[in-house]
Amino acid sequence: MKLFRIILFPFSILYYIVTYTRNKLFDCGLYKSESFDLPIICVGNLRVGGTGKTPMVEYLANHFSDNYKVAILSRGYKRKTKGYILANETSDALTIGDEPFQYYNKFKNIIVAVSEKRVLGVEKLLSESVKPEIILLDDAYQHRYIKASTNILLTSYGDLYSDDYLIPVGNLRENRKGAERASYIIVTKCPTNLSEKESISIKNKLKPLANQSLYFTSILYDNIARNLNGSVNILELKKIVLITGIANPSPLLIYLESKNIEVKHYKYNDHHEFKSSDISNITNQNSSEAIILTTEKDYTKLKEFNIDRIYYISIKIDFLFGKTPDFLS
Repeated sequence: MKLFRIILFPFSILYYIVTYTRNKLFDCGLYKSESFDLPIICVGNLRVGGTGKTPMVEYLANHFSDNYKVAILSRGYKRKTKGYILANETSDALTIGDEPFQYYNKFKNIIVAVSEKRVLGVEKLLSESVKPEIILLDDAYQHRYIKASTNILLTSYGDLYSDDYLIPVGNLRENRKGAERASYIIVTKCPTNLSEKESISIKNKLKPLANQSLYFTSILYDNIARNLNGSVNILELKKIVLITGIANPSPLLIYLESKNIEVKHYKYNDHHEFKSSDISNITNQNSSEAIILTTEKDYTKLKEFNIDRIYYISIKIDFLFGKTPDFLS
């Protein structure tokens, strides 16, 4: 592994030069960042892969939607369309992407839109008949053409950006110094029993600036798995078939195994586009009585195959140590 990193190191230097130059052009104003007259909250990370952006966006949507008209703007990763699209009853994972489609299905009182060009996306949202009062930018930390009023930077427990390296040696999209743009740094996927001592150790690794707030969250899984027709209590199951197409299914596996459930896992790449052959392979190898469990994001695509016995498990985040940020302060 060390030799492999040495071989790739020159490419990381080149990647550093490109990203450093780009950030400097934004910092000095040669590349323009647009500002808008409403709160825009950006959720993102420095690292490629899952850091818990989706549950954080959902937390924010829940947090603000009682008092504000909220819109979520995403690029719609791996969708089969282009341009600005406002989600509606004809939308699906192919037209707007799996995560935006999940948001649209889950929150009936918020606006969901996708656009590769986030500035255009915000302008289009503000021209709609129902205008948002807060916009949540999903996975847009490196998209600096918009000057967000609040930047939320996520980093996973056990995979801190402070311990990582730039692509292709490591998984960082930009240099660690990019963390300085964050208003809030949130360590996600922590153990629920994270100690104060370990949180201080993590803080010493991340070294947040004086004007940055550091928080810690854990994942809470719903014990009730659901589908369009009903629900099952996971705690009553002894054996399941698990299908995942997410970046890091390890926390879910750990949770299920902690409940003494025997898991047969079919793991696919993040944002996998499921095909009939995938489903046939899984159903042919498992009895018709076996419960199939998947993530909420994957269910947006898998439900199209009309498998009666497939259920999804929901997650939410929990802020540790009794500290919950305002995000608008």
